[in-house]
Amino acid sequence: MQRTVHKRKALFAGLAAATLILATPVVAAAYVGPGAGFAVLSSFLTLFIAFLYSLLALVTWPIRQLLRWRRRRRAYQRARVERAVIVGFDGMDPELATRWMDEGKLPHLARLRDQGTFRKLATTFPPISPVAWSTFLTGVNPGKHNIYDFLARNPANYLPYLSSAQIGDSGRRLKIGKWSLPIGRPKMRLLRKSKPFWNLLGDAGVFSSVLRVPITFPPEKFQGVLLSGMCVPDLCGSQGTFYFYSSSTATNAFEEGGVRLRLQKNPKSGRGFAGTIPGPGNNGGSETRCPFTLEARDKKSECVLEIEGQRYTLRMGEYSEWIEVSFRAGRGSRARGICRFLLKQLAPDVEVYVTPVNIDPRRPALPISHPLSYSVYLGKLLGPYATLGLAEDTWGLNEGVLDDNSFLEQCYLIHDEREKMFFDALEKTARGVCICVFDITDRVQHMFWRYLEKDHPAAEATAGAPQRRDAIEQMYVRMDALVGRVMEQVDDKTLVLVVSDHGFQSFARGVNLNRWLLDNGYLALKDGATGTHDWFADVDWSKTQAFAMGLNGIYVNQRNRERDGIIEPGKDTQELIRELCAKLTGLADPASGQVGVTEVFDRRNVYNGPYVDGSPDLVICYARGYRAAWESVKGQVAGEIFSDNNKAWSGDHCIDPRLVPGVLFSNHKIEAAAPAIVDVAPTMLELFGVKLPAHFDGKAWSISTL
Repeated sequence: MQRTVHKRKALFAGLAAATLILATPVVAAAYVGPGAGFAVLSSFLTLFIAFLYSLLALVTWPIRQLLRWRRRRRAYQRARVERAVIVGFDGMDPELATRWMDEGKLPHLARLRDQGTFRKLATTFPPISPVAWSTFLTGVNPGKHNIYDFLARNPANYLPYLSSAQIGDSGRRLKIGKWSLPIGRPKMRLLRKSKPFWNLLGDAGVFSSVLRVPITFPPEKFQGVLLSGMCVPDLCGSQGTFYFYSSSTATNAFEEGGVRLRLQKNPKSGRGFAGTIPGPGNNGGSETRCPFTLEARDKKSECVLEIEGQRYTLRMGEYSEWIEVSFRAGRGSRARGICRFLLKQLAPDVEVYVTPVNIDPRRPALPISHPLSYSVYLGKLLGPYATLGLAEDTWGLNEGVLDDNSFLEQCYLIHDEREKMFFDALEKTARGVCICVFDITDRVQHMFWRYLEKDHPAAEATAGAPQRRDAIEQMYVRMDALVGRVMEQVDDKTLVLVVSDHGFQSFARGVNLNRWLLDNGYLALKDGATGTHDWFADVDWSKTQAFAMGLNGIYVNQRNRERDGIIEPGKDTQELIRELCAKLTGLADPASGQVGVTEVFDRRNVYNGPYVDGSPDLVICYARGYRAAWESVKGQVAGEIFSDNNKAWSGDHCIDPRLVPGVLFSNHKIEAAAPAIVDVAPTMLELFGVKLPAHFDGKAWSISTL
């Protein structure tokens, strides 16, 4: 008990110190969301409010601590376990784990299997990370938490939006010279519904440390600390935009995820090159920019980067440290971020890759943690770290800007940061719940599955590049070692769970459902249109009955719901859904005769709850080796129904959920007929003696040795 109190005091002391750091006048409270300008608070008002808040917190601290102590004492008296540790490995696959455990390559996971539990863990419809992790943390099906994909569609204009959060400026603006500044806090709204189980534990007095669990942005208040994960934007409001600089005159644009920019001769010195990093929009949407220069050294493998008044040495093929950048929002206000540079070549042309500009966790432009000071605390403790939700730049590898080695190096740089903050939280959370999700398992399998199959189209497309055929296996070995370190730091009174949200399979062939809908008379194009433009720009909605958007969904173009809907709600809509389910189930690939679509579900058969109306009308389940084609996901209609996937992104899980269960490991015996990811939340509440809410869909597992 005394050890717990000391650790809690250390944590709160660190957070209090970080709060004081936040109150210094170096912070620019600015943020840019998609299509929004800066949301800038008055510096004086910010500091004054921060001062009053800190003063109030200091005065009331003894009373609050006494009340919390009494509540925690009552809570832990009801608990069957002092501490629960959940290690999330996004996408860890039970078949691969079994193979390498049997070969003796994963000794720590094998020990959990032999002495505790190893089971397949049923995932969600569809098995997409934001959907599955939302079910993990809420204990309910998507019809009750409102997340069905990365994207949702706006029925008013047929365009997509991020399904998990909405961000915009305050709506009030102040003109200062050339600057147009929003006044007040940015409007941030979490679109995921239902409370996370750690909120319910906190209400009962149980403390939780939660690190990088997807769909926790913007962060919610609860009794604990949290660093947001998947769907935290970069400083420009996107989900990750990299920059590729070259002194060549090439102008071809990237298909997704990146911007090609030209390096110009340095106009000041006449030596080297100059460029600018695009920043958040301002003054009616125009970008702010952060200038930099590059100058080669005598050595043919180094150059000097000068940015923000600082000089850094860039070495060929090596990532720089995190470099601070800032963007002027107006007089006295700046939005601050961090990024890494990678020098790719100096001759015949200079080429430099720059990561997406992450929000600086030490001076966050918007809240990415709870409390706000927690991200600052971690930054002061560990140094700058990646904050972008999808921090590993898969698009950089897809576009050929990164090769296998540079992508892997980036992944492990980010992973090392995650490990450090996780073990810090594990040390400081002596009682309660400690959770951390590691993304590298998902990203490496997405990008290197092509090497697990001899005839994968993507392996042939990248045959001339340096190859890392052992990347997935070595990553599993690394995760096994992490589990071993965790087990060294826990005792028998601690429950350890290792879980994944889904497994993995090959993505060798894409299925363009929009093209199928066109060919079968359910979707129509405008006169003369080719169907090659994104987001249904070529679609004639007055003649379209249904359309596919996202990774696993089809929507009916329903009257009085979609802007130009033509299908009557009720009987006509249900008849169309039944017809499409029947025709698409068992859809075969003409190139091989293999089934590409295993089954199509009416949403009413897989979802229930108050938010079902926001889901796709049909849920598509693909077979092994198949997934929605890139063109279909982007709302294009052109191309073949079935086509090869030649991208480095060669593995996936957005298929039939019955084919990609996740993993469940535990250091204790778990009795459950068919464990599912929806069961984790009720199991945590039951272990700590908290009554389960009536709306839960999951069931608490029986853990026999506790």
